[in-house]
Amino acid sequence: MPQLLPRALASQESVFARMSRLAAQHGAVNLGQGFPADTPPAFLLDAARRAVGTVDQYSAPAGLPALRDAVGADLGVDGADIVITTGATEALNVLALSLYGPGDEVLMLEPVFDVYIPQARLAGADAVTVPMTLDPVSGWSLDLKALGAAVTPRTRALLLNSPYNPTGTVFGAAQLDQIVVLAREHDLWIVSDEVYDELYFGERPVGLRTLAPERTFTVGSAGKRLEATGWRVGWIACPPGLSGMVAGIRQQGSFCSPTPLQAAVAAALPQARAEDFYAGLRAEYGARMNLLAGGLRDLGATVFTPRGTYFLTALHPQWSAELLVERAGVAVIPGEAFYAQHAVPPGLLRVAFCKSRDDIGRALDRLASSAALSIP
Repeated sequence: MPQLLPRALASQESVFARMSRLAAQHGAVNLGQGFPADTPPAFLLDAARRAVGTVDQYSAPAGLPALRDAVGADLGVDGADIVITTGATEALNVLALSLYGPGDEVLMLEPVFDVYIPQARLAGADAVTVPMTLDPVSGWSLDLKALGAAVTPRTRALLLNSPYNPTGTVFGAAQLDQIVVLAREHDLWIVSDEVYDELYFGERPVGLRTLAPERTFTVGSAGKRLEATGWRVGWIACPPGLSGMVAGIRQQGSFCSPTPLQAAVAAALPQARAEDFYAGLRAEYGARMNLLAGGLRDLGATVFTPRGTYFLTALHPQWSAELLVERAGVAVIPGEAFYAQHAVPPGLLRVAFCKSRDDIGRALDRLASSAALSIP
Protein backbone atom coordinates (compact mmCIF):
# COMPACT_ATOMS: atom_id res chain seq x y z
CA MET A 1 0.00 0.00 0.00
CA PRO A 2 1.26 3.52 -0.73
CA GLN A 3 1.83 5.74 2.27
CA LEU A 4 0.79 9.28 2.96
CA LEU A 5 3.55 11.85 2.74
CA PRO A 6 5.30 12.84 5.99
CA ARG A 7 3.60 16.23 5.95
CA ALA A 8 0.22 14.51 6.09
CA LEU A 9 1.34 12.06 8.74
CA ALA A 10 2.70 14.94 10.81
CA SER A 11 -0.55 16.88 10.68
CA GLN A 12 -2.54 16.36 13.84
CA GLU A 13 -5.83 17.58 15.23
CA SER A 14 -5.28 21.18 16.35
CA VAL A 15 -5.18 21.86 20.07
CA PHE A 16 -8.17 24.17 19.66
CA ALA A 17 -10.32 21.47 18.09
CA ARG A 18 -9.07 18.93 20.65
CA MET A 19 -9.90 21.11 23.64
CA SER A 20 -13.35 21.87 22.21
CA ARG A 21 -13.90 18.14 21.72
CA LEU A 22 -12.81 17.44 25.30
CA ALA A 23 -15.03 20.27 26.54
CA ALA A 24 -18.04 18.63 24.90
CA GLN A 25 -17.02 15.22 26.18
CA HIS A 26 -16.70 16.39 29.80
CA GLY A 27 -19.52 18.94 29.79
CA ALA A 28 -16.98 21.69 30.37
CA VAL A 29 -17.30 25.44 30.00
CA ASN A 30 -15.27 26.16 26.87
CA LEU A 31 -12.90 29.07 27.46
CA GLY A 32 -10.44 27.54 25.00
CA GLN A 33 -11.32 27.91 21.35
CA GLY A 34 -11.96 31.49 20.36
CA PHE A 35 -15.48 31.50 19.00
CA PRO A 36 -17.93 34.07 20.41
CA ALA A 37 -20.94 33.15 22.49
CA ASP A 38 -22.99 35.99 21.01
CA THR A 39 -24.94 35.78 17.78
CA PRO A 40 -23.84 38.00 14.89
CA PRO A 41 -25.45 41.45 14.69
CA ALA A 42 -28.95 41.64 13.23
CA PHE A 43 -27.82 43.84 10.34
CA LEU A 44 -25.42 41.11 9.19
CA LEU A 45 -28.02 38.34 9.46
CA ASP A 46 -30.60 40.46 7.63
CA ALA A 47 -28.09 41.12 4.83
CA ALA A 48 -27.44 37.38 4.51
CA ARG A 49 -31.16 36.62 4.25
CA ARG A 50 -31.46 39.16 1.45
CA ALA A 51 -28.47 37.68 -0.39
CA VAL A 52 -29.45 34.01 -0.27
CA GLY A 53 -31.48 33.25 -3.35
CA THR A 54 -30.16 36.33 -5.11
CA VAL A 55 -26.35 36.03 -5.13
CA ASP A 56 -25.75 32.29 -5.17
CA GLN A 57 -23.19 31.47 -7.85
CA TYR A 58 -19.41 31.66 -8.01
CA SER A 59 -17.70 34.96 -7.52
CA ALA A 60 -14.34 35.68 -9.10
CA PRO A 61 -11.42 34.20 -7.10
CA ALA A 62 -10.43 37.71 -5.98
CA GLY A 63 -13.87 38.12 -4.45
CA LEU A 64 -17.20 39.80 -4.99
CA PRO A 65 -16.48 43.34 -6.25
CA ALA A 66 -18.87 44.86 -3.71
CA LEU A 67 -16.99 43.22 -0.85
CA ARG A 68 -13.55 44.11 -2.21
CA ASP A 69 -14.68 47.72 -2.42
CA ALA A 70 -16.25 47.63 1.06
CA VAL A 71 -13.08 46.20 2.64
CA GLY A 72 -10.95 48.67 0.72
CA ALA A 73 -13.09 51.59 1.86
CA ASP A 74 -12.91 50.35 5.45
CA LEU A 75 -9.12 49.99 5.36
CA GLY A 76 -8.43 53.06 3.27
CA VAL A 77 -6.98 51.18 0.29
CA ASP A 78 -8.09 50.60 -3.29
CA GLY A 79 -10.60 47.76 -3.56
CA ALA A 80 -8.58 46.48 -6.52
CA ASP A 81 -5.83 45.56 -4.05
CA ILE A 82 -8.14 43.37 -1.94
CA VAL A 83 -8.41 39.58 -2.30
CA ILE A 84 -11.28 37.86 -0.47
CA THR A 85 -10.49 34.47 1.08
CA THR A 86 -12.32 31.67 2.85
CA GLY A 87 -11.33 32.86 6.29
CA ALA A 88 -8.07 34.37 7.50
CA THR A 89 -6.43 30.95 7.75
CA GLU A 90 -6.74 30.52 4.00
CA ALA A 91 -5.44 34.06 3.54
CA LEU A 92 -2.32 33.20 5.52
CA ASN A 93 -1.84 29.97 3.57
CA VAL A 94 -2.26 31.75 0.23
CA LEU A 95 0.43 34.23 1.29
CA ALA A 96 2.74 31.42 2.42
CA LEU A 97 2.42 29.83 -1.02
CA SER A 98 2.86 33.19 -2.74
CA LEU A 99 5.78 34.67 -0.82
CA TYR A 100 8.19 31.97 0.30
CA GLY A 101 9.39 28.52 -0.63
CA PRO A 102 12.26 26.01 -0.39
CA GLY A 103 15.42 27.52 1.03
CA ASP A 104 13.64 30.54 2.49
CA GLU A 105 13.19 31.46 6.14
CA VAL A 106 10.14 33.14 7.62
CA LEU A 107 10.64 35.16 10.77
CA MET A 108 7.87 35.11 13.38
CA LEU A 109 7.42 35.57 17.12
CA GLU A 110 6.92 32.96 19.82
CA PRO A 111 4.45 32.23 21.36
CA VAL A 112 3.22 31.67 17.83
CA PHE A 113 -0.29 31.09 16.48
CA ASP A 114 -0.52 27.43 15.57
CA VAL A 115 -0.94 27.65 11.78
CA TYR A 116 2.07 29.87 11.08
CA ILE A 117 4.79 27.24 11.34
CA PRO A 118 2.94 24.40 9.51
CA GLN A 119 2.00 26.74 6.67
CA ALA A 120 5.61 27.85 6.26
CA ARG A 121 6.74 24.23 6.16
CA LEU A 122 4.05 23.24 3.66
CA ALA A 123 5.38 26.03 1.42
CA GLY A 124 8.84 24.48 1.77
CA ALA A 125 10.28 27.24 3.95
CA ASP A 126 11.79 27.17 7.42
CA ALA A 127 10.11 28.98 10.31
CA VAL A 128 12.43 30.91 12.62
CA THR A 129 10.88 32.16 15.85
CA VAL A 130 12.05 34.95 18.12
CA PRO A 131 10.78 34.58 21.69
CA MET A 132 8.71 37.26 23.35
CA THR A 133 9.87 38.04 26.88
CA LEU A 134 7.43 37.47 29.75
CA ASP A 135 8.06 39.38 32.96
CA PRO A 136 5.77 38.51 35.93
CA VAL A 137 5.23 42.22 36.60
CA SER A 138 5.40 44.04 33.28
CA GLY A 139 4.08 41.22 31.08
CA TRP A 140 4.95 40.51 27.46
CA SER A 141 7.54 42.46 25.48
CA LEU A 142 9.40 42.19 22.18
CA ASP A 143 13.20 42.32 21.96
CA LEU A 144 13.73 44.20 18.71
CA LYS A 145 17.49 43.56 18.80
CA ALA A 146 16.84 39.83 18.95
CA LEU A 147 14.44 40.16 16.03
CA GLY A 148 17.06 41.93 13.95
CA ALA A 149 19.74 39.40 14.93
CA ALA A 150 17.53 36.56 13.67
CA VAL A 151 17.55 37.87 10.08
CA THR A 152 19.81 35.88 7.75
CA PRO A 153 20.45 36.00 4.00
CA ARG A 154 17.74 33.33 3.68
CA THR A 155 15.07 35.41 5.43
CA ARG A 156 12.28 36.16 2.98
CA ALA A 157 9.43 37.46 5.11
CA LEU A 158 8.40 38.66 8.54
CA LEU A 159 5.05 37.46 9.88
CA LEU A 160 3.60 39.67 12.61
CA ASN A 161 0.31 39.51 14.52
CA SER A 162 -1.06 42.67 16.18
CA PRO A 163 -3.24 42.66 18.24
CA TYR A 164 -1.35 39.51 19.06
CA ASN A 165 -2.92 36.10 19.67
CA PRO A 166 -2.19 34.70 22.24
CA THR A 167 -0.45 37.42 24.28
CA GLY A 168 -2.88 40.29 23.66
CA THR A 169 0.03 42.58 22.79
CA VAL A 170 -0.57 45.61 20.58
CA PHE A 171 2.70 46.84 19.10
CA GLY A 172 3.17 50.59 19.27
CA ALA A 173 4.03 52.92 16.40
CA ALA A 174 7.67 53.26 17.49
CA GLN A 175 8.14 49.47 17.52
CA LEU A 176 6.46 49.09 14.15
CA ASP A 177 8.63 51.85 12.71
CA GLN A 178 11.72 49.88 13.71
CA ILE A 179 10.26 46.70 12.24
CA VAL A 180 9.65 48.51 8.95
CA VAL A 181 13.25 49.79 8.95
CA LEU A 182 14.41 46.20 9.45
CA ALA A 183 12.18 44.93 6.63
CA ARG A 184 13.39 47.59 4.21
CA GLU A 185 17.04 47.12 5.15
CA HIS A 186 16.83 43.41 4.33
CA ASP A 187 14.15 43.70 1.61
CA LEU A 188 11.63 41.49 3.42
CA TRP A 189 7.94 40.99 2.78
CA ILE A 190 5.71 41.74 5.77
CA VAL A 191 2.65 39.61 6.47
CA SER A 192 0.58 41.50 9.03
CA ASP A 193 -2.12 39.35 10.63
CA GLU A 194 -4.61 41.96 11.87
CA VAL A 195 -7.73 39.86 12.34
CA TYR A 196 -8.34 41.48 15.74
CA ASP A 197 -7.91 45.02 14.41
CA GLU A 198 -11.22 46.18 15.93
CA LEU A 199 -10.82 44.28 19.21
CA TYR A 200 -8.51 46.50 21.21
CA PHE A 201 -8.60 48.15 24.63
CA GLY A 202 -7.01 51.57 24.62
CA GLU A 203 -5.29 53.24 21.70
CA ARG A 204 -6.24 52.03 18.21
CA PRO A 205 -3.59 49.70 16.75
CA VAL A 206 -1.42 51.02 13.93
CA GLY A 207 -1.82 49.09 10.68
CA LEU A 208 1.55 48.12 9.24
CA ARG A 209 0.33 48.82 5.71
CA THR A 210 0.18 52.52 6.61
CA LEU A 211 3.93 52.43 7.32
CA ALA A 212 5.15 50.17 4.51
CA PRO A 213 2.44 49.83 1.83
CA GLU A 214 4.91 48.61 -0.79
CA ARG A 215 5.76 45.38 1.06
CA THR A 216 2.91 44.70 3.51
CA PHE A 217 0.13 42.15 3.05
CA THR A 218 -2.60 42.71 5.65
CA VAL A 219 -4.84 39.82 6.65
CA GLY A 220 -8.30 40.53 8.08
CA SER A 221 -11.40 38.64 9.18
CA ALA A 222 -15.10 39.38 9.05
CA GLY A 223 -15.60 36.49 11.45
CA LYS A 224 -13.63 38.22 14.21
CA ARG A 225 -15.16 41.63 13.56
CA LEU A 226 -18.77 40.53 13.20
CA GLU A 227 -19.05 37.59 15.62
CA ALA A 228 -19.41 35.10 12.74
CA THR A 229 -16.30 32.90 12.80
CA GLY A 230 -18.09 30.06 11.00
CA TRP A 231 -18.85 32.18 7.95
CA ARG A 232 -15.21 31.96 6.85
CA VAL A 233 -14.92 35.32 5.13
CA GLY A 234 -11.47 36.86 5.30
CA TRP A 235 -9.32 39.10 3.15
CA ILE A 236 -5.85 40.16 2.11
CA ALA A 237 -4.97 43.79 1.45
CA CYS A 238 -2.06 43.53 -1.00
CA PRO A 239 0.62 46.01 -2.00
CA PRO A 240 -0.48 47.87 -5.12
CA GLY A 241 -0.48 45.75 -8.27
CA LEU A 242 -0.06 42.33 -6.62
CA SER A 243 -3.65 41.22 -5.98
CA GLY A 244 -4.01 39.49 -9.35
CA MET A 245 -1.12 37.14 -8.72
CA VAL A 246 -2.27 36.43 -5.16
CA ALA A 247 -5.80 35.70 -6.44
CA GLY A 248 -4.26 33.31 -8.94
CA ILE A 249 -2.83 31.25 -6.08
CA ARG A 250 -6.05 31.61 -4.08
CA GLN A 251 -8.16 30.10 -6.89
CA GLN A 252 -6.25 26.81 -6.59
CA GLY A 253 -7.76 26.28 -3.14
CA SER A 254 -11.42 26.94 -2.44
CA PHE A 255 -11.65 29.10 -5.62
CA CYS A 256 -14.02 31.57 -3.97
CA SER A 257 -15.74 32.20 -0.67
CA PRO A 258 -19.52 31.65 -0.32
CA THR A 259 -20.98 34.40 -2.46
CA PRO A 260 -24.11 35.16 -0.37
CA LEU A 261 -21.95 35.57 2.72
CA GLN A 262 -19.58 37.85 0.83
CA ALA A 263 -22.56 39.98 -0.19
CA ALA A 264 -23.80 40.08 3.40
CA VAL A 265 -20.42 41.19 4.73
CA ALA A 266 -20.19 43.82 1.99
CA ALA A 267 -23.44 45.33 3.23
CA ALA A 268 -22.54 44.94 6.91
CA LEU A 269 -19.10 46.55 7.01
CA PRO A 270 -20.25 50.13 6.39
CA GLN A 271 -23.25 49.59 8.66
CA ALA A 272 -20.99 48.40 11.47
CA ARG A 273 -19.14 51.71 11.21
CA ALA A 274 -22.32 53.76 10.98
CA GLU A 275 -23.81 52.10 14.07
CA ASP A 276 -20.54 52.17 16.05
CA PHE A 277 -20.84 48.42 16.44
CA TYR A 278 -17.16 47.87 17.18
CA ALA A 279 -17.13 50.35 20.06
CA GLY A 280 -19.98 48.44 21.71
CA LEU A 281 -18.15 45.17 21.10
CA ARG A 282 -15.00 46.49 22.74
CA ALA A 283 -16.92 47.81 25.74
CA GLU A 284 -18.66 44.50 26.33
CA TYR A 285 -15.53 42.43 25.86
CA GLY A 286 -13.63 44.78 28.15
CA ALA A 287 -16.17 44.08 30.89
CA ARG A 288 -15.93 40.33 30.35
CA MET A 289 -12.13 40.52 30.34
CA ASN A 290 -12.17 42.31 33.70
CA LEU A 291 -14.59 39.74 35.13
CA LEU A 292 -12.39 36.85 34.04
CA ALA A 293 -9.09 38.49 34.99
CA GLY A 294 -10.34 39.44 38.46
CA GLY A 295 -11.67 35.96 39.11
CA LEU A 296 -8.45 34.28 37.99
CA ARG A 297 -6.37 36.58 40.18
CA ASP A 298 -8.57 35.72 43.16
CA LEU A 299 -7.68 32.07 42.49
CA GLY A 300 -3.96 32.75 42.62
CA ALA A 301 -3.19 33.16 38.94
CA THR A 302 -0.86 35.80 37.56
CA VAL A 303 -2.89 37.47 34.82
CA PHE A 304 -1.47 39.58 31.99
CA THR A 305 -4.10 42.06 30.87
CA PRO A 306 -4.34 42.12 27.06
CA ARG A 307 -4.44 45.29 25.01
CA GLY A 308 -6.26 43.51 22.20
CA THR A 309 -7.89 40.24 21.00
CA TYR A 310 -10.43 38.39 23.12
CA PHE A 311 -7.88 36.26 24.97
CA LEU A 312 -5.80 36.75 28.07
CA THR A 313 -2.76 34.82 29.22
CA ALA A 314 -2.21 33.71 32.78
CA LEU A 315 0.30 31.76 34.83
CA HIS A 316 -0.80 29.23 37.41
CA PRO A 317 1.90 26.61 38.12
CA GLN A 318 -0.57 24.23 39.78
CA TRP A 319 -3.00 24.05 36.85
CA SER A 320 -2.78 22.08 33.64
CA ALA A 321 -5.23 22.42 30.78
CA GLU A 322 -5.78 18.67 30.50
CA LEU A 323 -6.67 18.25 34.17
CA LEU A 324 -8.81 21.37 34.29
CA VAL A 325 -11.08 20.15 31.50
CA GLU A 326 -11.32 16.66 32.98
CA ARG A 327 -11.66 17.46 36.68
CA ALA A 328 -12.84 21.05 36.91
CA GLY A 329 -15.00 21.12 33.79
CA VAL A 330 -13.26 24.18 32.31
CA ALA A 331 -11.46 24.12 28.96
CA VAL A 332 -8.52 26.47 28.32
CA ILE A 333 -5.56 26.28 25.94
CA PRO A 334 -2.17 25.16 27.31
CA GLY A 335 0.76 27.47 26.71
CA GLU A 336 2.78 24.75 24.98
CA ALA A 337 0.34 24.92 22.05
CA PHE A 338 2.04 28.18 21.06
CA TYR A 339 5.67 27.08 21.41
CA ALA A 340 7.83 25.03 19.08
CA GLN A 341 11.40 26.31 19.41
CA HIS A 342 11.74 27.92 22.84
CA ALA A 343 10.96 27.10 26.45
CA VAL A 344 7.35 27.52 27.59
CA PRO A 345 6.81 29.67 30.69
CA PRO A 346 5.70 27.20 33.38
CA GLY A 347 1.97 27.20 34.01
CA LEU A 348 1.12 29.35 30.97
CA LEU A 349 -2.52 29.22 29.83
CA ARG A 350 -4.55 31.12 27.24
CA VAL A 351 -8.13 31.82 28.27
CA ALA A 352 -10.89 33.21 26.05
CA PHE A 353 -13.32 35.87 27.27
CA CYS A 354 -15.49 35.97 24.12
CA LYS A 355 -17.97 33.86 26.08
CA SER A 356 -21.07 34.94 27.97
CA ARG A 357 -20.75 36.51 31.39
CA ASP A 358 -22.74 33.57 32.75
CA ASP A 359 -20.27 31.08 31.27
CA ILE A 360 -17.32 33.04 32.61
CA GLY A 361 -18.95 33.09 36.05
CA ARG A 362 -19.67 29.34 35.90
CA ALA A 363 -16.07 28.65 34.88
CA LEU A 364 -14.70 30.70 37.77
CA ASP A 365 -17.01 28.91 40.22
CA ARG A 366 -15.79 25.54 38.95
CA LEU A 367 -12.16 26.60 39.15
CA ALA A 368 -12.71 27.85 42.71
CA SER A 369 -14.20 24.51 43.70
CA SER A 370 -11.32 22.67 42.07
CA ALA A 371 -8.78 24.93 43.77
CA ALA A 372 -10.36 24.05 47.09
CA LEU A 373 -9.75 20.39 46.22
CA SER A 374 -6.09 21.22 45.40
CA ILE A 375 -6.17 19.89 41.85
CA PRO A 376 -2.56 19.93 40.64
